[in-house]
Amino acid sequence: MTQEASSQRGPGERYVALAEVARPHGVRGELRLKVYNPDSAILLERPAIRLVTPEGDVQAAKLQAIRPVPGALLARLDGVRDRDAAEALRGAQLEVARDRFPPAEDDEFYCCDLEGCEVTCDGKPVGRVAHVASYPTCDALVVAREGQPRLEVPMVERYVGAIDLDAGTIELHTLDGLEG
Repeated sequence: MTQEASSQRGPGERYVALAEVARPHGVRGELRLKVYNPDSAILLERPAIRLVTPEGDVQAAKLQAIRPVPGALLARLDGVRDRDAAEALRGAQLEVARDRFPPAEDDEFYCCDLEGCEVTCDGKPVGRVAHVASYPTCDALVVAREGQPRLEVPMVERYVGAIDLDAGTIELHTLDGLEG
């Protein structure tokens, strides 16, 4: 399982956030990126990207250069030439098209592909996966439920049974211990 944040912006388009601009690096417009999945090498391939600001503005961007450093990536974007321009991008997410991802290994999946899946327990609807939260001990499905608070389901065998991405469904074994 890998962790990425996904977003949908228009019919047929599916983009996934792979990193966030943490801060400027130096005075020539380089950006220090907080990478959501340190094991992912997609950004190192310099794919077409887009930036999504904290306010929700979306703009196409081009990676001019990118290199790994301990705990982060350093990137240069076309048109970002100084520290002020880099500072203006703080908090923006770098997104790539979902189809740029390599196929998942057998019995694995991308967390972003769980978003929107219908969650059931004993054949009864529970809600839909809003996103996957990553905690130090395990990941959890954050399930949006109509007229009720969101439910966090630890992604462990005790709770999660069958995941069928083709059908867009996740069957839970139990809800015991999840609702107060």
